[in-house]
This record gives sequence, structure tokens and C-alpha cells, in this order.
Amino acid sequence: MNSFDVLKISGSALEAQRRRMNVIASNLANANSTRTEEGGPYKRQDVVFTSTTVESNPVELKGVKVADVVPDGKPPKRVYDPGHPDADKEGFVAMPNINTMEEMVNMMMAFRAYEASVATFNTAKTMMLKTLELGRV
Repeated sequence: MNSFDVLKISGSALEAQRRRMNVIASNLANANSTRTEEGGPYKRQDVVFTSTTVESNPVELKGVKVADVVPDGKPPKRVYDPGHPDADKEGFVAMPNINTMEEMVNMMMAFRAYEASVATFNTAKTMMLKTLELGRV
């Protein structure tokens, strides 16, 4: 592993966590969306990460990437609201199964992982600059 690999790996982690935060923000924004283009309530999305490896050496990690964004398989919540325009004959509305507290915790975890990747990137950059300073003497 050369010294630039650290920058590439932390950069890939930054991109993956940024995408995760965007998906979480979309979940929060649609927590009360009862109509979608597909029909029915919004389905919570989740990000699946995968590690990337060097082709010549599958044990050596090269970074992380978003493998897929998948819908949550949980059924929608049924809320009694007979005055809602999307209520069924019994007065129940199918609402997205999104727990805002859980989404906020996921957002904080993604943000902390993003911060850790920034710190790793900055530390590697500082070490490279210090190494270059050694050559000036």
C-alpha cells in the first residue's frame, strides 16, 4: 500500500457516507408521504455498503462503496384518520414506517463516520507534507 492509497480509501468512505446521509435525509423528508409514483406510502430506504479490493490481491482493501440502496421490507403503519384523503373505507391511512428517532441516530452515526474519514484524510495529508519537509534539509 502506498501513501496515496490512504487518501483514496478515506475519499471513498467520504463519498459513501455522504450518500448514506442523503438517503437518510430523504427518509426524514418523506416520513409523512402517503402517496408516491409507485402508489401507496413512501418506503424507507437503506444503504448497503461493500468493500472494494485490489484485483491482483483480493485481501488488500481499496475502499468502500455503496453497493445498493434498498427499500425496507417492513409493512406501512396503519393510522386511524378518517378525514385524510388517502384513508381507506375503514378510516385507516397507510403511513411510511419511518421512525424519526432511529433516522436521526443513523444520521449522527453517518456524520461521525464522515468526520472520522475527514480526520484520517487530514492526518495522512499532514504526514505526507512532513515527509516532504524532511527532504528539504
